[in-house]
Amino acid sequence: MKNITFENPMLTRELFGHHNYNLDKICKAFNVEINTRGSSLLVSGTAHNTDLAEKILQQLYQLLENKFYFDEADFDAAIKIIKHNNNSHIKDIFSTTIFKTVNNKPITPRNTAQKEYAEASLKNDIIFAIGPAGTGKTYLAMAMAMAAFSRGEIKKIILARPAVEAGETLGFLPGDLAQKINPYLRPLYDALYDMMDYEKVQTLIEQDTIEIAPLAFMRGRTLSNSFIILDEAQNTTSQQMKMFLTRIGYGSKVIVTGDITQVDLPAGKKSGLIEAKGLLKKINRIEFIYFSKNDVVRHKLVSSIIEAYEKQQKRQ
Repeated sequence: MKNITFENPMLTRELFGHHNYNLDKICKAFNVEINTRGSSLLVSGTAHNTDLAEKILQQLYQLLENKFYFDEADFDAAIKIIKHNNNSHIKDIFSTTIFKTVNNKPITPRNTAQKEYAEASLKNDIIFAIGPAGTGKTYLAMAMAMAAFSRGEIKKIILARPAVEAGETLGFLPGDLAQKINPYLRPLYDALYDMMDYEKVQTLIEQDTIEIAPLAFMRGRTLSNSFIILDEAQNTTSQQMKMFLTRIGYGSKVIVTGDITQVDLPAGKKSGLIEAKGLLKKINRIEFIYFSKNDVVRHKLVSSIIEAYEKQQKRQ
């Protein structure tokens, strides 16, 4: 049993959540019982569990003292951090601001893998981010690109995806080539509009400062002084991946993201991302960052869904 007292009642209300919603989450996550007495808490449970509950409460309170106001997704991420690594310090992870959204909310890492991802982008010219859906690979890559652009480190942002269908046929989509391609690039647009005003994005696209294009349009080009993101790279062929990586010019940085468990290529076609994972892992200034289902930062059900599919694949 632990008795925890916080000094600032306003921060305490933020920490506890509306109708103690956050405390209820901690109770379920760490199998403890929490009773409130004003700004004090009485935490009951096993010694190990009460230690973990105290750790997350104290660390979240420190974040609030440093004027970091977390939302529900941040709170859920903090719980996962402490559950999967008792020695982690939430402040060390959340205190790194990569960029800010159009609403001025800081975009920060939400787990150790994301922090390593952000640090790798500062040290290397090419970063491969490999892991399941929902781990923030594309969204953080976009934030890193916007940050580099705002610092004046690059002159252009290039966003590319292979136009490979996940069980659908491109030819059946209405419209010209640009309209057919647009659905494949939608996730990149979504991240972009979250970080910059719509009109500003449109202006930069019209000026060709931000270019969004299918991978096939990269052939024959040299991409210098640019931040280049290749999304859904598991759907590149070996030839496409080689073509893309050899486009890089001086002053450029590349982030390649993908999920090697969701390859949509026709049978017999080898994924360029899987091949690159083996070929390039020992080359200097190229780094591979791996995410797992424990790093998912979308709705908490996403981790459970990924785990269910993984179990089925093992049985098969």
